[in-house]
Amino acid sequence: MYSEKAMERLQEFQVAAREGGFVEIEECEDGTVLWFRKATADPASETHPRMCLDSLTNSLTVYWMNTEGKIDSKTFRGVAKLQEWIALIPATSIAK
Repeated sequence: MYSEKAMERLQEFQVAAREGGFVEIEECEDGTVLWFRKATADPASETHPRMCLDSLTNSLTVYWMNTEGKIDSKTFRGVAKLQEWIALIPATSIAK
């Protein structure tokens, strides 16, 4: 169903998510979406940011509550960009 390259990218996204402090919480029934949650709550919003790994679009979207109490999101199509973004976020805060 998926090419070898697509499967490798999905696995790389999973590794990056885990290395960024996210833990797997749910997989949809048809197996096309995998959800992750930040292990620690963001102190500014007191919520746990989420990640959605979508195998149909071969992308990962991060969702978090910003300091104004609104949901923000950012979608990544490349693992390197996700890793760069995670590295820029202080370990204690994602809400900006």
